[in-house]
Amino acid sequence: MMENTNDEFEILGLNHVALVCKDMQRTVDFYTNVLGMKLVKSFDLPGGVGQHFFFSMGGRECLAFFWFTEAAERQPGISNPRANFDPEIVFEDPAALTSSHGSMNHFAFNVPADKIDQYRQKLIDRGLEVSSVMHHDNSEMQASDDVHRGTWVSSIYFQDPDGIVLEFAGWQRQFGPEFDDRNDTIGATPADVARYRKTGEEFAQQMAETEQV
Repeated sequence: MMENTNDEFEILGLNHVALVCKDMQRTVDFYTNVLGMKLVKSFDLPGGVGQHFFFSMGGRECLAFFWFTEAAERQPGISNPRANFDPEIVFEDPAALTSSHGSMNHFAFNVPADKIDQYRQKLIDRGLEVSSVMHHDNSEMQASDDVHRGTWVSSIYFQDPDGIVLEFAGWQRQFGPEFDDRNDTIGATPADVARYRKTGEEFAQQMAETEQV
């Protein structure tokens, strides 16, 4: 457990996050039969607006879905990423992981770190395309093939029927300066876009040259 460092509000954790689906029956099937979550609350919204369903994530935390009568179609790359998070995609097409301002890019479930490999195989056995395991660290590439002292979280990524990117993430350690964790990175603004694009171009060139060696 991470220490609650908020002195302004007593935030107890996640109450619920609400996403939007195209087919509620398909969503119920995926989250109950594939991910094993329990549907704990469901109702029609007044005035024919749609539906609102809640799935338990344990404790009092829920993952909720709206189904709206007048919802627009999903727009990959805008409403959410157009591809699953995977190391090969990250390096070959980084833009595939982006989504628009105000969007929800992906949703991560907290799971035991020592069960990541087991859960990955279980998802594959249930017909899902799942990324390789990513052990996130503070190295230049920000990931390694194996868990080591600097690994802070291990993750796998997959998608639900609406293309929502989901993550199973297992904490490996607390954050701290002894691991070179930082909290003083200056936040980017629209004025930084050109600089970051140039960095991306240089990175892509570097990766291309590495592959040629």
